Formats: sequence, structure tokens, C-alpha cells
Amino acid sequence: MSNLTDDPTAAAILEAVPCYPVPPIGNSPAIDALRAAKAGHGFIIGQDGVMLILRRPWLELDVPVSSPIAAHLPYGSVGPSKANLRCGRIPGGLLRRVLEHFEEALPNEAAAFVIWDEATGAFALDFPTIDEATPTRLVYRTPTLSAGSHVICDIHSHGRSGAFFSSTDNADDAHATKISMVFGRIDDPGGAVRASRLCAGGMFLPVLWSPFSGDKYAE
Repeated sequence: MSNLTDDPTAAAILEAVPCYPVPPIGNSPAIDALRAAKAGHGFIIGQDGVMLILRRPWLELDVPVSSPIAAHLPYGSVGPSKANLRCGRIPGGLLRRVLEHFEEALPNEAAAFVIWDEATGAFALDFPTIDEATPTRLVYRTPTLSAGSHVICDIHSHGRSGAFFSSTDNADDAHATKISMVFGRIDDPGGAVRASRLCAGGMFLPVLWSPFSGDKYAE
């Protein structure tokens, strides 16, 4: 990226978050390396728009971030969207434990994190330290992770209220890469309700699949 700027800070930023045109024919080693990376992100630009390529040890995400550009571009296609869990789906038993924890906390709100260890492939629950919990307000702390551990899901409840993301949730999730979930109507005889999204690249993306195996709440 040194040929794009003579400022070392700007060069470091462009190196960390690159943007590559898609060749009209043949392969692109740079784009292939971006897609194969263990962690990082960048953008590719093609005749059909701009796509974010984001990689984490647990996630592969390819998502368009623009409509096709009106000007003629002599480039190839960015390709299809993709959202794959490299870590695999989370055991459904962990979701049941989370919902039981939320029921026990009623009438107050509660929270839980799903943690994944990339060395062992194991999933675990973390019930965080709660600074304040009421039926309408929850303040909790993000866990401190060891090397190689990752937050996959950040889950909290709205007690007996509905499931939605508040402005506080939006601010907390703005710069994270994780799946966020909110459960509401926890003790409703008809079952709890849920809102979920994938937070990535400063965007909130709809989750059209459940990260949990055997999830009866799947959308």
C-alpha cells in the first residue's frame, strides 16, 4: 500500500483494511489471502458493488455493503454472500441453560455469554458480573478472555417484556464482532420471543439461521 500514500499511519491503516478490485478473469492472490485469513477484514470492489470480507477464527463473512455501482467498472463479480461459523454450531444444551438462568432471574433482566476456545473447540457459558439488574435495566460486564478464547454470542433478557435492541445495545454492539441475542417474555406459556443479529464491520446484520443446534426458537 506504500504506493497509495506517503504517510506511515495511513499506510498501516490501508494495510490493515485493504480494498482490492476483482480481476475480470483469472485469480487474485490478494483476495484469496484475504478470504483465507484467520482474522482480519477488507473490501473488494466489482462490477456488482462492494463487498466486506471479514474473518475471525470462528466466523467467515462475505457481505455486500453497496448496491451495484452505476459507472462502468471493468472488473469481475464480487461473488455470493456467505456467513459460516468456523467454530460449528453451539450445542443446544447451552441455550437451554441460558433460558433457565433467565427464568431464575425474573422479574429482573439477566445476561450470558457463549465463549469458544479455538484450541480445544469447546464451548462454554459465562454468566457475567451484574452491576445493576431490574425488570427494565441491566448493566453487566464483558468477560475477560484468555488467549484463543472468543465471545460468539452476547445474550441478555428483557424479563417479561418483548425482545428488541435498545439504543444502549446499539452503542455497545457498534464496534463488536459477535452474535447478539435478546430474549423476552421469558415465562410466557407460549414460549419466549427472540431478536438476534450479527454485529460485524459496524453493521447489524439479520441472522436468518440459529447458531445453536436443535434450536426450537430458530427463525
